[in-house]
Amino acid sequence: MSARVPRESPARNRSKYGVFAFVAVMTAYVLYHNERFLIDPSDPEWPHISTFKWWLLPHAVAGASALLLAPMQFSDRLRRRYARLHRVVGRVYVGGVLVLAPLGAYIQYFEERLGTPRSFTILTGVDAALLIVTTVVALTFAVRRKIGQHRQWMTRSYAVGLVFFEGRFILGVTGWESSVELTEAVTWSCLACAILFADLANNWFEIRSAATFSASAPRPLAPGVRDQVEGPIGRGQPAGS
Repeated sequence: MSARVPRESPARNRSKYGVFAFVAVMTAYVLYHNERFLIDPSDPEWPHISTFKWWLLPHAVAGASALLLAPMQFSDRLRRRYARLHRVVGRVYVGGVLVLAPLGAYIQYFEERLGTPRSFTILTGVDAALLIVTTVVALTFAVRRKIGQHRQWMTRSYAVGLVFFEGRFILGVTGWESSVELTEAVTWSCLACAILFADLANNWFEIRSAATFSASAPRPLAPGVRDQVEGPIGRGQPAGS
């Protein structure tokens, strides 16, 4: 037996597709701007990476598998029509997270001997811990068939995972990537806002509905104004009194 989830409205689907379209643009930019050295053997980044490349390889494969397949987990159509594929992709995502997060923290720690400050290791460790915890909680709810809570925690997990792209995207577009201080500040800011953005996404339509209701609800009249509007009839006295 599987839990039944209500179908989403067209407005919710349009918003979701808009978000994933932006994520796709951001991912394409980061892959071109930051990771194109992978197809250029003469890139000066290779001598730096060669010292830890065998740790970086499984980290990169796991990260690509998790973050590029994750949007499929948010497809209601895929979940309804291909439930088994949905479960397989979910397992790949969880496995990818459990590999990429600790390896990423270790690689950052390894880079301290190459001159990277310890503060970057702390930042990466916090990011890895948040990613693992949110993913494990999402998996726990999925196993227990609590699909609503599972989707909320998957959204939080994916939001934390996207910090990898968000920080590089902001730094690349602004040109701040040459500054160590700004790089760290931007990455901390993205990480600090990840859960907030996820919860805004989880509750966006409820927030809109509440705001619309508050704006359209009639405001109570002041006592003096209410007496003038209601008159004696409004206070419950007979019309002829």
